[in-house]
Order: sequence, then structure tokens, then C-alpha cells
Amino acid sequence: MTSPKKLFIKTYGCQMNVYDSERMSEALGGQGYVETKTAEDADMILLNTCHIREKAAEKVYSELGRMRPLKEANPDLKIGVAGCVAQAEGGEIMRRQPLVDLVVGPQSYHRLPEMEAKLQQGQKALDTEFPEEDKFERLKARPKAKRGPTAFLTVQEGCDKFCAFCVVPYTRGAEVSRPATRILEEARDLVERGVREITLLGQNVNAYHGTGPDGSEYTLAKLIWDLDKVDGLERIRFTTSHPNDMTDALIEAHGTCAKLMPYLHLPVQSGSDHILKRMNRSHTAESYLRVIERIRAARPDIVMSGDFIVGFPEETEADFQATLDLVEEVKYGYAYSFKYSTRPGTPASERAQVDPAEADDRLRRLQALITRQQREIQDAMVGRTVNVLFEKPGRFEGQMVGKSEYLHAVHVPDSGCVAGDIRPVRIVSTGTNSLGGEMLG
Repeated sequence: MTSPKKLFIKTYGCQMNVYDSERMSEALGGQGYVETKTAEDADMILLNTCHIREKAAEKVYSELGRMRPLKEANPDLKIGVAGCVAQAEGGEIMRRQPLVDLVVGPQSYHRLPEMEAKLQQGQKALDTEFPEEDKFERLKARPKAKRGPTAFLTVQEGCDKFCAFCVVPYTRGAEVSRPATRILEEARDLVERGVREITLLGQNVNAYHGTGPDGSEYTLAKLIWDLDKVDGLERIRFTTSHPNDMTDALIEAHGTCAKLMPYLHLPVQSGSDHILKRMNRSHTAESYLRVIERIRAARPDIVMSGDFIVGFPEETEADFQATLDLVEEVKYGYAYSFKYSTRPGTPASERAQVDPAEADDRLRRLQALITRQQREIQDAMVGRTVNVLFEKPGRFEGQMVGKSEYLHAVHVPDSGCVAGDIRPVRIVSTGTNSLGGEMLG
């Protein structure tokens, strides 16, 4: 009997890349590959890359350089680059790093079996096209292996917003929404394999407009309500959203759908209308605040999360102060903040840049404010009872770790439960990034 080939995937960036890595592993599973945890043990290495962060391509080349000894020790080792850097760089990756055998963009990973067959024939494989066929349809049959209690499920890809700082429209393409029937089939399959919480993914997930079972156009709110009917699925989340696509029906669902968790990631990027316009964000600080107001009217206990870019070209101290003012008003439970860095080919990359030292100072001040708000919200959880979906053992004997409905990490000693259990927990302590609790009942 032939021993299975071993596949190592290193995943960078967003949750969608995590989902894509799972599907790539499944695609290559049909070619006789099983996943391994170490690159040194692998017959094939895939780097599933992200192009959002600064110098993303150079970091990939550096990682590839570190793999040279593995290739020298094992000439049969196949090395591939997938994801958004692969899409942006294309064949240049192979020219700069001849040890690379395979380059595949995020819209083409369903073609991995054919590409792997070329590798076995001694050829290199490159595919960064935007194919007409539906990659999800090609990969719809998933192995029936047991899963953990949480899973990501991509429902929408690409973006038509063309923010001035963002490469997503160029690396992921135009907005495409999957048919609702296929999403529901995949969700039921995940639940059958042990999943109790699903996070719906999209570059602009609340712009979802897939075809419904009856041929009508489905919104994200309609999709959530259909998922609400799936027996065994206990929790629904979605990310990432755009303020302009928070419809009345979606806001109402936050107040009426029991399975939709009271947590929402809604990026604003800046509190300055001048900077928002230069970012091509198509919303204002005021319109964003009014959306938050309506969401909290529907679900008063909701925890808000956001994204911020500081030091965007032309940002003044007054513009930055407007961002601080907005953060003070919203009071975020979580937020992700970054210093602006150029992305080749985007409009903002050609504009006059803010002094790096000033941008560093602004990021420090913003993060201090966000950290204070996060800690205040976590401290306010002490004494409250939350429902925790336990996911895995903690660092200590008998300890279990899971997530509350508000996405807080919660650890409980001597819980007496297993992964997949949802149990009421009283919060008794708060740490830097987690809460401590005691089991009730």
C-alpha cells in the first residue's frame, strides 16, 4: 500500500485564507495528500499568502529563501505559493525564486489537482486567472471527517468598492456571491460533522446577493434566517462588513434572530470626512455613527469592532483627532488599527505620504484609547453570566477554553465539559485578552 504524501500549508492573513487553506487541503486530499504540522516532514509546501500588510510580497520571498535548505535536502519537495500575493505577483515569483514549483491565485485553487499532476510530470504550474467556472461547485464534495465546534464558510468574494488603499478588487476580483442553496448544503454538512458555530465570510459580506432556492435574489439577512432553521447550528456570525450595506433587514436580524451573535465587525477606517472621501469610502463619520445607533437600538448589548488606518496620505492632526472623537463615541470592544502603508497600483500609493514618525505617534495614541475601551468592556463583564461555546483544552489540567456570544475568550477550570458544549458561565475575572469564569449548574 502506498503511503500518503504529506502536505504542509502555512496560512497568512484573513479568515477567508483560513477557509481557502481548508479547501485546498481537501482538493489535494484526492491526490493522496494528508496534512502535516511541520514543513520539514512535507512532500508539498503551500504558502497561502495575504497582500494586505506592508511589504507582503517581500516577506513571502524571505520565507521562500528560508525553505531553500529543505529543497536542497529533498529535491522531490514541491513548493507552492497561493493566495493574494500569488495573484499579484504571478510568474514573477518563479522568476525570483526558481525553487517555487506552483503559483495559484485565490480564484483557481479548485484546479490544484490538475496543477499537481503537472508537477508529477516534472513541469511547473501557474494559474492566476479569474476562471468562469465556479470553484465552490467544483469543490462541493467535502470529506466527512469530524470537525471542531466552529467553522468559517465563504459566502461572498471580491469587492466593487475600490477603496483607495486596498488591493482586494485586484487580487480577489469583482463581487461574486454564492447561491444560497450551496451555502445551506455546506452549512448542514459542517453541522453533521460537529460544527455548532459558523462565521459567514466575505470581503464585503453584507453586500451578499446570491440566488435563493426559488430563483429570487437573496440578501445576507435572508440567508441568516435560513441558516437559523438548520438544526444543530447554534451560532451565526459574519465578517467583514461595509457601513453602506447594513440594511434595515440585517439590523433587525441582530435584534430578533437568537442564533445571530451580539458581535459586529464594522470597519470605518477614519473619523474624518475629508480622509474618508480621499479613501473613497462613500460614507461619512456621521452616517457611520447613525448606523451604530440603529444597531444598538436593535441589540443594546452588542459588542462593536472596527478597523482603522492612521497616517493616510494628507491626514492632518485635526483629521486624526476626528478619528479619536469617533472612537470615544462608539466605544469599541475590539478594534484593529494600522499605520498606512502603500500598495502598488492603488490610488493612495501615488499621493504625498504622512511623516512616518507622526504616523507612529498617532497609531500609539489610537491603540492606547482602543485598549482602554476594550479593557473597560471586559471589566464590565465580571459578574455577568454568559454562554460559552467550549472549543479546546486550556493550558492547565482540567481547564477548557471557549468563546462567549460576545466573542470574548473565556477559560474555566475543572469545567467537566468537552469541545462543542455550550454552557452558562459566570465571569469572575478579566485578563489582557481573556476572561476567567466558573461553571454554573
